[in-house]
Amino acid sequence: MEYKAIMDRVIVRVCDENHKSALVCIEKPHKNVGVVLSVGERVSAIKVGDEIIFHQFDELPLGQKNVVVIREKSVLGILGKQ
Repeated sequence: MEYKAIMDRVIVRVCDENHKSALVCIEKPHKNVGVVLSVGERVSAIKVGDEIIFHQFDELPLGQKNVVVIREKSVLGILGKQ
């Protein structure tokens, strides 16, 4: 399924046991870490493919397992960037 975020929204695939990231997800899955699938036109600091950590209770689940929608302001950081 293809996703298209709008406005200040970010669509994220949440980290699970199959996620092979270099940082957080290898040890155990985290419900507030994921990979960005789509960003809305008002999102400025995040791009598709970024691995992010976000506020866990701000997400809205979509129909597909492990995919959520959040607002850009709920993103706490981009992992692996300096």
